[in-house]
Amino acid sequence: MEAEDILQELKELSPQENIKKSELMEILKKYAAIISVYDLMIASARMRKDGEFVHANYREKYLEIYIKYFLMRMKEVLQNDSYNDANIDKNAYDDSFPMLERTFEKERFSENDDKFPLIYVITALYTTFILEEPIHPVGSEFPGSLKVENRNGEYLCPVKDNQKDNPNAICHLCLAEQTPDI
Repeated sequence: MEAEDILQELKELSPQENIKKSELMEILKKYAAIISVYDLMIASARMRKDGEFVHANYREKYLEIYIKYFLMRMKEVLQNDSYNDANIDKNAYDDSFPMLERTFEKERFSENDDKFPLIYVITALYTTFILEEPIHPVGSEFPGSLKVENRNGEYLCPVKDNQKDNPNAICHLCLAEQTPDI
């Protein structure tokens, strides 16, 4: 089983009229189980390297959030059996495939069994469709002291519109809306 095989398994759910969270979780758990501690260490090192380009005032917050909510989600995926088994948003799910495929293309670090794209895809799908939360967690801070918020049950992101012309942005999958007063 290769990391990219997840795309085919996800597509096989698509013809169904309704997709249950349990069906998606079965696939996410299967692929989260092939991610080793070594894979997580490599991904963490890569994120720390990418973090060198983040403004110094935000670097530690960036690393804390991304490592906690990106990498540590793999353990959470494997252990989570307490979600409600409602149907997922099928339109958003179906619309996610081009972005998921591009993620495997653009996030691949090397040809040698790189699990970073798999971690990225699992985290995005789990957060969006199982937890029904924004991909950047509430409190994620962006330059200008702007943060992802939860206002009366609605998730708002101050930078979502900045990515609308970027077809590779994971923001297209995220259920947060653009913060209206930004």
